[in-house]
Amino acid sequence: MTPEHFAKLARLGLNPAMARDLIALNPAADTQWPYCRVVEVHRETAVLHDGERSFSARPLPALLQRLAIAQRSLAVGDWVATAVPDGDSTPWIAAQVPPHNSITRRDGVRHTVVANIDCLLIVMGLDHDFNLRRLERYLAIAHTSQITPVIVLTKADAPVHPADEAIDAIRTRVPGHVEVLAVDGRDANVCARLAPWLGLSQTAVLMGSSGAGKSTLTNTLTGSATQDTGANRADDSRGRHTTTARSLHLTSVALGLGGCIIDTPGLRSLAPDADAEDVAASFEDVAQLALHCRFRDCEHKDEPGCAVRAALPADRLLNYHKLLREAARETRTPLQRQAERARWTAISKSTRAYMKLKGRGH
Repeated sequence: MTPEHFAKLARLGLNPAMARDLIALNPAADTQWPYCRVVEVHRETAVLHDGERSFSARPLPALLQRLAIAQRSLAVGDWVATAVPDGDSTPWIAAQVPPHNSITRRDGVRHTVVANIDCLLIVMGLDHDFNLRRLERYLAIAHTSQITPVIVLTKADAPVHPADEAIDAIRTRVPGHVEVLAVDGRDANVCARLAPWLGLSQTAVLMGSSGAGKSTLTNTLTGSATQDTGANRADDSRGRHTTTARSLHLTSVALGLGGCIIDTPGLRSLAPDADAEDVAASFEDVAQLALHCRFRDCEHKDEPGCAVRAALPADRLLNYHKLLREAARETRTPLQRQAERARWTAISKSTRAYMKLKGRGH
């Protein structure tokens, strides 16, 4: 890969480590479109960008087979090598670089949301969208995915929750090293504030609820009306799903940036793809306070002498236990799921039998 080629792809977020993986994947690089990044994924095709232009390509059947065996799929943010088979003028996706990191969701199986991310911009409006428990969920996702989180509070120009009060509330529950910014997503000054995470060779992903201002922020950072935006409902600040699919965009060099950003559809919640240990590790204050609990195996529920329960806000502890339960549920094996269903079926039958006897006066 020549320095000129690297510089072109650096605008798409390519860094030296990923460049080495790309070269190892396709050392010859003798096709017309050797290295590209996935900027959109559709049912049977993907939109790729080679640093100069975007175009549609279809994965080779052999690649789809390899991905299925590895329980992976193409995702926005993936780096790929392309090829043009003899007698064909259409580019095909020939290979995928295993992602350095990814955000995934679970619904029985894993689905990759985005890949190869440096920073997770957690977007939350200073209106009725402001929700500390949802924020903790996104922070757990960033921790388990090994991605730097930055909290971006939008709508600072007309907040329902004053920015200073919102930041103070966040600081009582979020580690001090996590950046928190209150911004007006339409103001070009937001570019300077987010520049440390959107420089050359960097990739950030925007995540948050519908109506939080992700698409507005994307348009400001790219310097163009890239994404559709819509008004929120006045009563609860919920937005319409103006963004319906994940997509990667180049930020504006003219505005002092140079990296790329991935906009995503609004999500009210997303379960971290993590086990119980990973979730627990994302709550640093719980881990520190647990050292002072009376019992070493304290679960912070109803045990006496629990330092965590004594010091933590009740709703933060409630969220901690909820995320642990979700992690335990999603990491069960098929046999464990079957045993759990059998247990609840037995409980249900026993309850019905008891109520039937009770109705007869026994």
